Amino acid sequence: WGSAPATSLLSLAVTSEQIEHLHRRFKQLSQDQLTIRKENFDSIPDLEFNPIRGKIVHAFFDKRNLRQESDGLADEINFEDFLTIMSYFRPIEMNMDEEQLDRFRKEKLKFLFHMYDSDHDGKITLQEYRNVVEELLSGNPHLEKESARSIADGAMMEAASICVGQMGPDQVYEGITFEDFLKMWQGIDIETKMHVRFLNVDTIAHCY
Repeated sequence: WGSAPATSLLSLAVTSEQIEHLHRRFKQLSQDQLTIRKENFDSIPDLEFNPIRGKIVHAFFDKRNLRQESDGLADEINFEDFLTIMSYFRPIEMNMDEEQLDRFRKEKLKFLFHMYDSDHDGKITLQEYRNVVEELLSGNPHLEKESARSIADGAMMEAASICVGQMGPDQVYEGITFEDFLKMWQGIDIETKMHVRFLNVDTIAHCY
């Protein structure tokens, strides 16, 4: 499969065995082609009923997540791109210092921020934030619609208190910035909650 650039492998920080697993998964998804396209994700059973399936697939082709200079969506991704995306889901390493952990956390939250910021304008409206929370909760079979709506409303109000609360009286609210987003997720264990089961070739893709 050729050699991926060292930067991708270092950022992914996995063993050669895991990279082989990822490559087998890539070949399975791409049907032995050199690139993966959006329609290839239609073959993933675990994504079929995911309430934010579209946003997850969108994130894989978001050029911001691919660390490209340009904006928008890529039509296809190669194995190097695939490794770059998977690097956002890597687990914590025991030898990480405080600075590395902080950078690691911000990378994961930036990926998540991009999922919310679907129009690529660098901001998330409170309503967009509420909608995504409700979409996420809709996948829980034990939660009634009204309960999910109430939780989503509460999340929106909490976001508003964090974002609007730090604005001056003469400022106009334009949306949740990444800095606001970091404050909203403060104290939440995103490091272990955000992962994707891509290392198992038989089953695929749980993002939560």
